[in-house]
Amino acid sequence: MRLVVLLALCCLASSIHGADSTEFCSQHVKPGFPKTIKTNNPEVLKAARYSVEKFNNCTNDIFLFKESHVSRALVQVVKGLKYMLEVEIGRTTCRKTMHPHLDNCDLQTNPALKQILHCYSEVWVIPWLHSFQVPVLCCH
Repeated sequence: MRLVVLLALCCLASSIHGADSTEFCSQHVKPGFPKTIKTNNPEVLKAARYSVEKFNNCTNDIFLFKESHVSRALVQVVKGLKYMLEVEIGRTTCRKTMHPHLDNCDLQTNPALKQILHCYSEVWVIPWLHSFQVPVLCCH
């Protein structure tokens, strides 16, 4: 609430002093506003991996999936970092019963087994607690 009041006062002050308050407020002060981040950022790739691990834990597929491409990434500061990702995931050649590391799993090339899904996920990372959650994961 204090931040909202501070923002309003800031915009009011800038309009009194002749500045375009709409321009100032929309371009300079965006607390908690999602920002685009590079899709090859190591933290984005780590968040994408968390999403895939959740997907693998929630499906009955006998093969593991892994991320093949992050097409869009946003990050928002909210009691940690919230990543909003558009990720392409693919079925690998590794079976779940083998428990391999996903980096060692190749994507399926067999046309009968190959499957690519497009997913939207939100990954909430709290670095100082070494914690992550995937509250949103939708794949089709």
